[in-house]
Amino acid sequence: MHRAQPRTIVLVFAACLGTSAASGQPVASASSGKELVGMQLFNQHCRVCHTKPLLTAVQYGPVLSQNSLGGDAQALHDFIANGAPRMPGFKYSFDPAQIDAVVAYLKTVPTPPPANP
Repeated sequence: MHRAQPRTIVLVFAACLGTSAASGQPVASASSGKELVGMQLFNQHCRVCHTKPLLTAVQYGPVLSQNSLGGDAQALHDFIANGAPRMPGFKYSFDPAQIDAVVAYLKTVPTPPPANP
């Protein structure tokens, strides 16, 4: 039986997580380990609300990018930690380094073009 190389598996997994053609979301490039961890956390905990699972689905939360909250990394960190009325705070689920990793990932996500009217 032929076994896939670990690098191949990671690349295929990362490609699957980063694919967003169906949702119309730009694909970010997570190049550092911190950004990769942030991308994984985002995909596991945030994607469900912050991307459209289907073209016809309603998106619950805003699209996030490097310019979310004016691009202020500390504001993003605080917002993710404390949450809002429609978003849970993650300070009890994530440690500060994990929140920083999500912020580092978001800083790699390009700002989407304006929606067509």
